[in-house]
Amino acid sequence: MPAKDPSARRPSGRQDRHCAWCGRRIASAGRQGRPRLYCTQSCRQRAYERRGAVQRTGLPEDAVVLSAGEVADLQDRLFQLRCAAEDVGTAAEDGADAEELRKMAAQVVAVATELERIR
Repeated sequence: MPAKDPSARRPSGRQDRHCAWCGRRIASAGRQGRPRLYCTQSCRQRAYERRGAVQRTGLPEDAVVLSAGEVADLQDRLFQLRCAAEDVGTAAEDGADAEELRKMAAQVVAVATELERIR
């Protein structure tokens, strides 16, 4: 079965959208007009505050600023992803059955999905 292209359109003709602040999936409400950028008013407000802070500091507009804690959390989640992928490779080399490999691959997907959310 070929891998699905993440940019492929859904059958309804709409693409999955993610919040520009937290990365959560935004449900398509069948609304007309401009598509939503943020999942909640809180995320919209945080983005507004960040834009103001970026303008005051003179950083480039596309700069990504993470706290030391956020960087450490990101590194931990990247490590989890690498370990999960290595486990799948080791299991395949050791002759694991298809069901076990499916479960391990699902774990890799779960870790990667969580990793998509930076904040």
